[in-house]
Amino acid sequence: MKAVNCLPEMNFMTISDIEHDSIAEEVGLEPGDELVRINNEMVRDVIDYYNLSASETLELEVRKADGETWMISIEKDVDEHLGIRFITDIPGKIRQCSNKCIFCFVDQQPRGLRKSLYIKDDDFRHSFLHGNYISLTNLDSADWERIMEMHLSPLYISIHTTNPRLRSKMMGNPDASGIIPQLQKLAEAGIRIHGQVVVCPGINDGDQLERTLNDLALLWPSVSSVAVVPVGITKFQRFRLPFFPVDHGSAKDTIDLVSELQRGFKLTLGTSFAFPADEFFLKAGREIPSMEYYEDFPQIENGVGLIRILLDEFNGLLPKTPRSLPEERHILLVTGTAMGPIMNRLSGQLNRRVEGLRVEVLPVVNSFFGETVDVTGLLTGGDIIDALLKHRDGYLRPGGKVVISRIMLKWGDNIFIDGLKPQDVEKRTGMELTIVDDNARGLLTGVLGQEVRN
Repeated sequence: MKAVNCLPEMNFMTISDIEHDSIAEEVGLEPGDELVRINNEMVRDVIDYYNLSASETLELEVRKADGETWMISIEKDVDEHLGIRFITDIPGKIRQCSNKCIFCFVDQQPRGLRKSLYIKDDDFRHSFLHGNYISLTNLDSADWERIMEMHLSPLYISIHTTNPRLRSKMMGNPDASGIIPQLQKLAEAGIRIHGQVVVCPGINDGDQLERTLNDLALLWPSVSSVAVVPVGITKFQRFRLPFFPVDHGSAKDTIDLVSELQRGFKLTLGTSFAFPADEFFLKAGREIPSMEYYEDFPQIENGVGLIRILLDEFNGLLPKTPRSLPEERHILLVTGTAMGPIMNRLSGQLNRRVEGLRVEVLPVVNSFFGETVDVTGLLTGGDIIDALLKHRDGYLRPGGKVVISRIMLKWGDNIFIDGLKPQDVEKRTGMELTIVDDNARGLLTGVLGQEVRN
């Protein structure tokens, strides 16, 4: 049945794709259609869509591309999907951060990068949907009510410290002081929380970090895990920061402190609870812990345990690689300086196993952001070009290939953070790039030029 209604002025959920043989296709929905209401409830975002569409009887209000409004009745199983995909999870503006954190990485970027890199996402909906970390400082009463009523769990929360005054100072916002009552409120509602502490040496490490982790452990199991991650500092910082980058010594101290607390948490909670990010072990020159250390990897998206997974997957696949290649193959593996030692270890294993293969590692210094930024994902096309041109004669033989990780590129667009594309690097250097997935299988496939099967 069709009808024409007067619709409010707002951004609606626009359909991008319709699955073949789906309910949506059967009732005539098309890409470009806008989903306005389900059962007379506004569909504000994909969270509303999933919640409202989980019913046996649906009445959809849809605005077609020509402006006509359709009313569509549907009967289905409760768990049966309509077969709709949307252009975005959240139409309109996302909730951005209102804090002025002394360690904010976005504020330490140069001008002139693509606009998306300056977005300070602090939207609780993205926290629920994608695991983005939020501060809780910009929630109004309606947001809290929605989180509770819809039981949006888990949420990922940037805590940094449980010291009220210190948190307000670090985040440049007096509203940041109430983190413990806010976490208690979520806990009472049954919302599970994964926390994050960005360690700024001299500010919230040492005794303050110990206090923070002990305070949060009192809220377990609602606060299920805490990632302890190092602050990132670029050469573009506009003010003199009251702390210093994480170095070898502070990394060791942080690991030792967290390890001591973990032993107590294991006895009282049955879990290690707090986990240092991989970067701490790299900076401290410590071995990456075993798989068991990370339990069920609750903070994997925060760089906690990624290297252990890479190492174990690599060692599991290595025996399945060929013992020789039909033709000699020379690979130059580009990485950030932090991962240089790990990649040297893996390339050495490959070189010893596979006859005819020569893999060399090129750790690229990040001149764009500054040498203190040493992770692979923040390498720019320009720095890679400079490194390749500087070392071309010493590294790469004719016919050789350069392997880079997909983590250096914007997802879906294949653009480096400085706006250059892989084709630009190839054109400037005369070298062919092979882009590989950021895992052991992707690495081996790119290096060997053939898929490694289980």
